Amino acid sequence: MPIKIFTLILLFSISPYSIAVEKIVIVGLFKDKAIVELDGKQRILIAGKTSPEGVTLISADSKEAVLEIDGEQKTYTLGTHIGSSFNAASEGTIVTIAPDENGHYFVNGSINGFQVNFVVDTGATLIAMNRNQAKRLGLNYKLDGEEGRSHTAAGIAKIYLVKLKKVKVGDIELRDIEGAVHDSDFPEIILLGNSFLSKVDMNREGRILQLQKK
Repeated sequence: MPIKIFTLILLFSISPYSIAVEKIVIVGLFKDKAIVELDGKQRILIAGKTSPEGVTLISADSKEAVLEIDGEQKTYTLGTHIGSSFNAASEGTIVTIAPDENGHYFVNGSINGFQVNFVVDTGATLIAMNRNQAKRLGLNYKLDGEEGRSHTAAGIAKIYLVKLKKVKVGDIELRDIEGAVHDSDFPEIILLGNSFLSKVDMNREGRILQLQKK
């Protein structure tokens, strides 16, 4: 009896991309565009386009980006760190801040639930703001604060020491942080000083600054 030999041919659909990225960091967000770091290499992703590493930007605005990684779409915010497992549980553990053209590090956040803009200032002892900013945040600094003096670039300034119940930068939230209200129009931007920075780990990767909750 003749032996029939059957050859089984398996056809595989091979993707032109393969995920070999161990680390992705969202650095900048714009309309239909995102700046990301892929294993330390910065790339500009445009909506509908896929990077050589296989990361596709589905959509983006100034608040968030939708990325497709290995066939799965997820939403990420500025500073989101994605590990090699691409597990969403790692979101928000690291806040990544890119410098502006003058080397200053600006980042969005909130104080007591009110949205604010910070500039990272390692030379500032406390989170510092002017009187108009304090009023917008609902801080009754003259009644609740402790009056003091501070050395500034413009000389000696009257300040009020206050307790900030909740300070949030990215997904890093800290409570009961010391702050200072200058009884003047200085500083123009709220300073993210060491009363916050000392409670997080600060690292640099090139010019990129990363904050991570301890």
